[in-house]
Amino acid sequence: MRILGIDPGFERLGVAILEKNKGDKKEKVLFSECFHTSSKIDFSERLLSIGKEVKNIIKKFKPEKLAIETLFLNTNQKTVMHVAEVRGVILYEASIANLQIFEVSPPQIKIATTGYGKANKEQVMRMVKILVDIDNNKKSDDELDAIAIALTAFAHNR
Repeated sequence: MRILGIDPGFERLGVAILEKNKGDKKEKVLFSECFHTSSKIDFSERLLSIGKEVKNIIKKFKPEKLAIETLFLNTNQKTVMHVAEVRGVILYEASIANLQIFEVSPPQIKIATTGYGKANKEQVMRMVKILVDIDNNKKSDDELDAIAIALTAFAHNR
């Protein structure tokens, strides 16, 4: 199975493609990146850019499922609204491509990766690096979050 994991954001979008086939001991990271949009362009252009990037990744890697983090509320309502709109663009592209959609909360990610629902960010990042073979020098927090989100979807499939 091939899963597209996305950590949604409008300035930085963590994206990862993970695959696990029968007989594989670990999930494999086929691709990951932190996709950036410029704050110098209109938000609608940023949404368009994100939609095109997600569409291209789906077309290139042909995942069967999208795993995406749910919204968590913070004090900045403008940021929450923008992230909600980004999620809408991503869910739209995934639906057009007929992907199964799996939405995952931060506590679910923590449980799937560390076994503890109140783990901190550093504990999750450390476990991601243990659970999959990745270049430890290359991965940003957003990429590692996307990998953790995809790993959570794989754990849920078991």
